[in-house]
Amino acid sequence: MTTTTTSTPVARKPVAWGRVALHAGCLAALLVMLYPLAWLLATSLKPADEVIASLDLLPGRLEWSNYETALEGVNDISVGRLLGNSLLIAGGAVVGNVLSCSLAAYAFARLRFRFRGPLFAFMIATIMLPHHAVLIPQYIIFNQLGMVNTYWPLILPKFLATEAFFVFLIVQFMRGLPRELEEAARIDGCGPFRSFLLVILPLTRPALITTAIFTFIWTWNDFFTQLIYLFSPEKFTLTLALRSFVDASSTSAFGPMFAMSVIALLPIVLFFLAFQRFLVEGMANSGIKG
Repeated sequence: MTTTTTSTPVARKPVAWGRVALHAGCLAALLVMLYPLAWLLATSLKPADEVIASLDLLPGRLEWSNYETALEGVNDISVGRLLGNSLLIAGGAVVGNVLSCSLAAYAFARLRFRFRGPLFAFMIATIMLPHHAVLIPQYIIFNQLGMVNTYWPLILPKFLATEAFFVFLIVQFMRGLPRELEEAARIDGCGPFRSFLLVILPLTRPALITTAIFTFIWTWNDFFTQLIYLFSPEKFTLTLALRSFVDASSTSAFGPMFAMSVIALLPIVLFFLAFQRFLVEGMANSGIKG
């Protein structure tokens, strides 16, 4: 006796065209955002006659000598010296912002003192103040102090908690921490500074890393402020060296200029890739959400 089994047809799931369209739109947006980077990499390997004359993305022939010329530096200053100057300024700005902004944020978020609310509101209002509005007064002050053509005007303000955005970011993060931790530390004999150093600061690591990443990127790409304060070629950063490269060799240096742009971009990319996980965590847990 044989038995026959009938297989029931499996119902096919309908194609989610909306989801497909969403993914296709995101992919198209990604390609649009990555195109300038691809163009920069391709142009850094183009010969001088193709940079302006050719609209093709890929070079006709690879001109590796652009990177050799870029690595030689400008104005008899090696690219290693320029890179070191940029790292010195960016690193000092990161240390200054992390220290000063975290201290100011702790005062606004956890301590009680008179006029705390108005002072915090005044600090937030400075975010709307354009940087160029205070540039001339700052230049006059640093010029009278004899700090022009040094790195101090680019680093010293970071140690004075002048970046209101980062103070606000860390304040909102600290407000989400339970006060029971500080109360327990106070029972153990910790004062405000030790509570900040041993309890609050380690828990604020995501917001501090977010501050460090943005500070590093913004300082590294800051061309205008460095142009105002730095005159000597030996104190130039990679950002200023790009301008000097064009001035020194005119239109024939487009290939090496783009090659140096790629070199200047690498530290930012590496720094971001190393700390991107903390960046997302810091933005998600800070006051940016409300």
